[in-house]
Amino acid sequence: MANSEPSGDSGSTDDSSADPVLEYSIRAMTAADVDRVLQIEQASYDIPWTQQIFKDCLKVGYYCLVMEGEAELLGYVIFSSAAGESHILNLCIDPSQRRQGFAEAMLSQAIATVMVTGAKVMFLEVRVSNSGAIALYEKLGFIETGRRENYYNARPRASEKSKARNGGPANREDALLLAKELAM
Repeated sequence: MANSEPSGDSGSTDDSSADPVLEYSIRAMTAADVDRVLQIEQASYDIPWTQQIFKDCLKVGYYCLVMEGEAELLGYVIFSSAAGESHILNLCIDPSQRRQGFAEAMLSQAIATVMVTGAKVMFLEVRVSNSGAIALYEKLGFIETGRRENYYNARPRASEKSKARNGGPANREDALLLAKELAM
């Protein structure tokens, strides 16, 4: 998400279906991970989440997972699950580690985690311009269920002084709302 809103863009993935090249593990995020998570966030988004947002996600008990490679964190996913529904808030892979299947692995872990809690459906928002993430989500069975107009903050480009591509304000971008039914 070009993420100033706490409900994130589950979308800075630019991930292909290739098998991961590096060895990795997925584990719960800790407070000690927040600085590195913030580095990945800032390298990925024009309007990143703040350190406090990540700390708050840990504090309120959202599911916060990190993918750890041989020497450092490769990415993270933050999601909620309650009342039979789950919501991906933020999914991001370090820009230097993309297109190796890591985002698919992180999202698959999130899906498996919430299925155990009894979630029946998972939702996420993604920028309409994030074709790589949209392709990944569709591959994993997510379908478009709606559109949130002017959902994301965006820094206007010089060529978009008065209107954004979606016809709205130049500093906003639409999100697609995607959902996946979770089989038990």
